[in-house]
Amino acid sequence: MLTIDYIKEKGWLIFEAIVGSKAYGLNTATSDTDIRGVFVLPKEIFYSLDYYSQVSNESNDIVYYELRRFIELLAKNNPNILELLNIPDECVLYRHEVMNMVKREIFLSKLCEQTFANYAYTQIKKAFGLEKKIVNPVEKEKKSVLDFCFVHVQKEAITLQQFLAENNYKQEEIGLAAINHLRDCYNLYYSKEHIYSGVMRKVEANDVCLSSIPKGQYPVGLLYFNKDGYSLYCKKYKEYWGWVEKRNESRYNTTMSHGKNYDSKNMMHVFRLLRMAKEIATEGSINVKRQDRNFLLDIKQGKFEYDDLVKQAEKLKEDLAALFAKSDLPDEPDIQAANRLVTAMRENLYEKKIWPL
Repeated sequence: MLTIDYIKEKGWLIFEAIVGSKAYGLNTATSDTDIRGVFVLPKEIFYSLDYYSQVSNESNDIVYYELRRFIELLAKNNPNILELLNIPDECVLYRHEVMNMVKREIFLSKLCEQTFANYAYTQIKKAFGLEKKIVNPVEKEKKSVLDFCFVHVQKEAITLQQFLAENNYKQEEIGLAAINHLRDCYNLYYSKEHIYSGVMRKVEANDVCLSSIPKGQYPVGLLYFNKDGYSLYCKKYKEYWGWVEKRNESRYNTTMSHGKNYDSKNMMHVFRLLRMAKEIATEGSINVKRQDRNFLLDIKQGKFEYDDLVKQAEKLKEDLAALFAKSDLPDEPDIQAANRLVTAMRENLYEKKIWPL
């Protein structure tokens, strides 16, 4: 298994830089250090079946891209990879001379309108997704199948739990039998002799349990199991508590402290991305170090309402269409030039021996 340390040990690394908030100039005391790099596999591995397109550490804070993958992502105008072409000098940890062959003129194109805007709107969805989780938390104690069952008796529908309590029944004493043509509906039988299998066999059951009903037994009610509702609940429960387990507590506490109920860091990146796209259209440059730092940090600190930010973002996205339409940028990256570039870089490294093997 190829690792970050092995790549560095073998001298295959040709570029490494600090990215993210520290490169944007948006870092705070709690900001992580993210690193991205480019490496080149030696001939015997590159031409074999053991090709590695990218390698990362366990936390994914450090990610290295093999040269072919790096050029491929540049040619797709991937925002995170395009940034590597103009990382501030103080953030560059290592740069091999062969990287001087990579010119942003080959890659910058009107395709950035889509890639930057689409990525920005992904961040909006993430921000709103957090709002939904904050406003609609899911209790830690998980509900069971019983909580989604209802019993029809005497022209009324009541919860199964209420039905059991009112009749002093236990769920283990209940028998269910399917009813033809009525989905998720069951005739409900009762016997204190424990001749039935109960509504569910185990607490973690995902469906009701059917029983063999002896002849001569009569139902005491009609049970409906809201199976779709239970499945949806289980999905939300898993998503919510999975999010709680993995969430960045510092980032979450920042969101809770400003009380706006949306992920303000996500919204900050929305405007960073859209403004970077605007600069690409009007200036033909990738401005990684942000001159609008104060505005972006104000967003991160929750100084704006979510709906107002969305309206501003939508207006900025609309403006991008007109700006890119009249831009001098090509419609798409020069793929032939990109192919020649990656070939020339490999030849330099493999044949001219300017790279340690």
